[in-house]
Amino acid sequence: MPKTNQQHHEEKHFTSSELVTDIVIGMSDGLTVPFALAAGLSGAAGITAGIVVTAGLAEIVAGSIAMGLGGYLAGKTEIDHYDAELAREQLEVEKVPEMEKQEVRDVFAGMGLSKDTQNMIADEMAKDKDNWVDFMMKYELGLDKPDPKRARNSALNIGVSYIVGGLIPLSPYFFVKKPVDGLLWSSIITVICLLVFGFFKAKFTGQNPVAGAIRVALIGSVAAGAAFFIARLINGG
Repeated sequence: MPKTNQQHHEEKHFTSSELVTDIVIGMSDGLTVPFALAAGLSGAAGITAGIVVTAGLAEIVAGSIAMGLGGYLAGKTEIDHYDAELAREQLEVEKVPEMEKQEVRDVFAGMGLSKDTQNMIADEMAKDKDNWVDFMMKYELGLDKPDPKRARNSALNIGVSYIVGGLIPLSPYFFVKKPVDGLLWSSIITVICLLVFGFFKAKFTGQNPVAGAIRVALIGSVAAGAAFFIARLINGG
């Protein structure tokens, strides 16, 4: 048999968008909030590095719990919303099937299919109510069935990401006596991490990686700078 030059086509798609979203939420706040807090405390008079570490750790614990809880509630709300819409669609299929069949036709009319094809698909789909409802959920309402573990996973992903992100700007204060020395190293380390984080965040979301890196680093730096100078101003420094 003659050989063909046809190559196997393999499509590569990024399928972990929910995980990336959770990491972005947790890391972005984890890098910036404790960084700004530590910077603000470093600018206050009479503050030691130990106090900065204690306050920073307390904030990281509280922040990770709050962020994780927020992720859990968001995931739970998504599941509850889907379940409510699913029950409504199931009821409509039972009570007003002709209206639902027309909605199927409308979907395929928007794709440019002929009326005969629309009618054939609608009639065929109506034979299996489960698939019919699934179709309406996805193509009429634009809802995909959420993972039942989504709320728990989201809480864990966001909380852990916040802790990891928060420990990065706080870590230099463990090894210095003067807060200003910790602030110097914290600023260098955090800005580098913000640049790297912003780069990959933008890359995963289809944006310009360089612009994304600079934008995230600027936001974190401005937040920390504002906290530092406000603390200095309040303390008359």
